[in-house]
Amino acid sequence: MHSLILGGARSGKSRLAEQLAEASGLPVTYIATSQPLDGEMNERVRLHRERRPAHWGLVEEPVALAAVLHAEAGEGRCLLVDCLTLWLTNLLMLEDDQRLAQERDALLASLAQLPGTIILVSNETGLGVVPMGELTRRYVDLAGTLHQAVAERCQRVVLTVAGLPLMLKGPAL
Repeated sequence: MHSLILGGARSGKSRLAEQLAEASGLPVTYIATSQPLDGEMNERVRLHRERRPAHWGLVEEPVALAAVLHAEAGEGRCLLVDCLTLWLTNLLMLEDDQRLAQERDALLASLAQLPGTIILVSNETGLGVVPMGELTRRYVDLAGTLHQAVAERCQRVVLTVAGLPLMLKGPAL
């Protein structure tokens, strides 16, 4: 089953994804898309690492997500990607629209073909006001269309609010 878990900052989405991965009973590989470029992000990464079971695999990939998913996915395996919006930010910061489109299209094309359990985590950014500034508006627009396309390809979609899962699509947790 492929699942998309959405939520705002500190909504509990990553914790929920980790619980689902652990409950799967499958070998888990955590795919981290973040690039800890400052002290605050380093602290977030540290907290995530401490929370994850030591026996999980780890792949850190900020850009080539589809390639990593193809390499790591398999029947009887669980991949947890945290998170799509950091991945999108990394692509935006490359300032290469062609690469962004290629990576996005590769991810979307691969989702239907990937075997095993895939859990994708992402920040829901479209519930607030439209931000000022071209780059931030572009980010919100791209995240919204990415989430729609990923949700269409996933069997389960969950919105996490205050640590509580709200089922949007698919079987209950």
